[in-house]
Amino acid sequence: MDPYEEALKESREGTVIAIDVSCGAREAVFPSGYNPWRKSICMAVREPPTGGKANAAIVKQLSHFFSLPPSAVRIVSGASSHHKAVLLSGVSRENVIAALRQKGTA
Repeated sequence: MDPYEEALKESREGTVIAIDVSCGAREAVFPSGYNPWRKSICMAVREPPTGGKANAAIVKQLSHFFSLPPSAVRIVSGASSHHKAVLLSGVSRENVIAALRQKGTA
């Protein structure tokens, strides 16, 4: 089993990814690792966590990574936290795993 699989939960709407975010990074990176204690995928964004800038960057970065429109990526919990749950609407868990294997380091 890929370690990233534990960070993914399939729902009726798509797949929810558990993410740990580092804001204000030098470089935007997804995935940037895996947190086995929280069972979440790490990511870094350049934007600061103020005024929703980091959340907007997360949506943009994930929509680009998974080739989705930004409207298909929604933060469902943790909007003001470093630990977030993000829904990829209409995307199966298997497709998320395949994208992580192809583009990421899973």
